[in-house]
Amino acid sequence: MRTWKYTFTLLFLILAAILLALSQVPDKNLHIIACDVGQGDAILISYGTTQILTDGGPDPSVLTCLGRHMPFWDRQIELVISTHPDADHSTGLTNVLESYKVDKILINPMDPGTNIYQVLKNSVGGRGIGVINPVSGQTLGLGLIYLDILNPTGQMLDSLPVINDGDKLVKYSVKAKTNLYSIAYKLSFKMFTGLFLGDIPPEISDSLAGTGSIGRVQYIKIPHHGSVNGITESLINTVKPKVAVISVGKNPWGLPSEEILNMLNKYEVRILRTDKMGDIDFVTDGEKYWLK
Repeated sequence: MRTWKYTFTLLFLILAAILLALSQVPDKNLHIIACDVGQGDAILISYGTTQILTDGGPDPSVLTCLGRHMPFWDRQIELVISTHPDADHSTGLTNVLESYKVDKILINPMDPGTNIYQVLKNSVGGRGIGVINPVSGQTLGLGLIYLDILNPTGQMLDSLPVINDGDKLVKYSVKAKTNLYSIAYKLSFKMFTGLFLGDIPPEISDSLAGTGSIGRVQYIKIPHHGSVNGITESLINTVKPKVAVISVGKNPWGLPSEEILNMLNKYEVRILRTDKMGDIDFVTDGEKYWLK
């Protein structure tokens, strides 16, 4: 009798494990998950078993988001993007590198002189992760996902002081205005497009609008947590997004600002906020899109 009880329990556990695994089989849609990491940024882009993580937030809480939205058996992230070295975007990336196998990292080779960047640099170098330095005009492809780099420009990078020529992690010294060099990119998936802007300041926003090369997008990640020191009306008017995501938490600056919210409302852009909604799982099949 006892043997049958143990056998039944074992079979039940096996069945439960199989059902759990089946429940986490990826669908055929692209998921853009703005992780609720408080006052910071972390966005997981997932298609099948391919994942792209843009920024890692201010602490290890990004791991909780990844655990919720990646299959438990998938411990590999194909691409990590560190848009700029500010603590609210890059601190959690070290925890990600320690917990997942990361194939490549897209990162600007600039040293802000902070302990946080030193730890991240050592973590990347110590794991032999492939390093890609971005420059506008560059295109990266991961299956059906394409990323067109919009910022920084080669001219901007050439104006920086070189401290370690040829070093893909510490070539330039940048002690201030790190937002100016934030990695901004346009994502394309079939007929769907999204715009991811890191923490670009207004002058970069206006410059991107002035190029006229981005075209319209369905999705936009608002830079700088909805600060007036980020997105400009010229860019919103140029790309005419349908949905705007603001990654923000409790903060002393009153973000997102009323000015930015009013501007988005003016253009009838649907606003999604992590401080009000938690993780935001935006889904598209390449044509239609919806919230999960």
